[in-house]
Amino acid sequence: MEFSYGVILGWIYSIIAVFLIINVILKNRDSVKTLAWVLVLLFLPVLGMLLYFFFGSDKRKEKLIGRRLMSQINQRNLSSNVSRYIPDLPQEYSALHSFLRNTASAYALPADCVDVIADTKKYALMLMHELERAEKHIHMQFYIFEDDEYGHSIREILMRKARQGVEVRFMYDSVGSWKVKKDFFDDMRSAGVYVESFLKVRFPLFSNKVNYRNHRKLVIIDGVSGFIGGCNVANRYVTGGVWPYWRDTVLFVRGLAVQGLQFSFLVDWYFANHSLVSGREYFPQLKKSENGTWMQVVSSNPVGEVRTVMGGFVKLLSSVRNYVYLQTPYFMPNESFMLALKGAALSGADVRLMIPEKCDSKIAGYASMSYMGDLLKVGVKVYLYKDGFIHSKTIVCDDFLSSVGSVNLDFRSFFYNFEVTAFVYDRNVAQDLKYFFLEDIKHCRQLTLNDYNKRSIKQRALESCARLLSPLM
Repeated sequence: MEFSYGVILGWIYSIIAVFLIINVILKNRDSVKTLAWVLVLLFLPVLGMLLYFFFGSDKRKEKLIGRRLMSQINQRNLSSNVSRYIPDLPQEYSALHSFLRNTASAYALPADCVDVIADTKKYALMLMHELERAEKHIHMQFYIFEDDEYGHSIREILMRKARQGVEVRFMYDSVGSWKVKKDFFDDMRSAGVYVESFLKVRFPLFSNKVNYRNHRKLVIIDGVSGFIGGCNVANRYVTGGVWPYWRDTVLFVRGLAVQGLQFSFLVDWYFANHSLVSGREYFPQLKKSENGTWMQVVSSNPVGEVRTVMGGFVKLLSSVRNYVYLQTPYFMPNESFMLALKGAALSGADVRLMIPEKCDSKIAGYASMSYMGDLLKVGVKVYLYKDGFIHSKTIVCDDFLSSVGSVNLDFRSFFYNFEVTAFVYDRNVAQDLKYFFLEDIKHCRQLTLNDYNKRSIKQRALESCARLLSPLM
């Protein structure tokens, strides 16, 4: 009996596809993600298999576990000198505080001040000013650091400070910054800056959704001041680029709470450089502030069973009494987060979500809109930012608790990326974030359920198709 090559290849593909589907199911991952991969493998012959090998395989993750666990052990050792601080928090936040501490070794530390920066031009000027003031060390980490006017300005400061004898450590993500030429960073090294890339890849164009990327944005200066937020170093973050305006949020922190930023950076530095940097000079003895501001800097990663930041957000939503306002450029959450968000609305809280009217990724924009109907039906108020691009990643509730960091409300931030966010327990910070949110509403169009239901069939089809891919993005 003769078989054509096509039939033989078809059988080979079918056998491999069956084994891959069995492998996906046996991993017991999120059911939505599992179903998405099964559908891709079934209905996209050959292409589906290639997509799985590039985007679905966890082999790289398995290789990371040993080193990541070592990093976590080192983090715990570094944290031992701050574990004595016990925050005086309202009872409704004790469970959240304990969860973040137990799952991420995130100790609540007092801050002398936490300033909310809601203007990217102001942030750029403050960042350069603080870098110029550095006397001992600068630690800087960004997902995107571009070879443009803004990037050159920051690079020149870092090189100059290194020549002056300041220890400068700089870390970038090799995928987020893949367009930058090698010479750009080599010049920094020649000036005495310690430069490391996070998880180098050979084919960055094909790796943005393959590897586990470091999406964190941190700056620590002399161990006493620092920045955390969603803003990278590129011209568009300051000028808006193709957008009329780029809206982002960053926190400027001073005091003991900066040590939380330092812990996160040095763990990543150990991961990338294989050297443990520790000592009193990086964790200086500072007086405990009595102003009542407490901060937990929470780092999350794709290793382990607990997704700390996502779990923290779910606990935050369960504690809401009066209101919670959320800003994110991408909204593609998992079922747990959606249930918590809808639960807060159904409990009578004022729940408001702000996303861009036009997203910088069409697929992400379509996918985000597909979730809005379920939220509108339970009373969540949805605002579409229309005067530019909103890249801010903030949550604020009940005039006391807030979160600002690098975490988008999507599968990638929850499950795949190395992320960091600051949970801040303070009325002034919360009220500032609330004020900026309400100001941003003036530049938004409120989406009503009536308007949402008037979407064209084509629009709904595109949103539904994009949503099927959201667990894989």
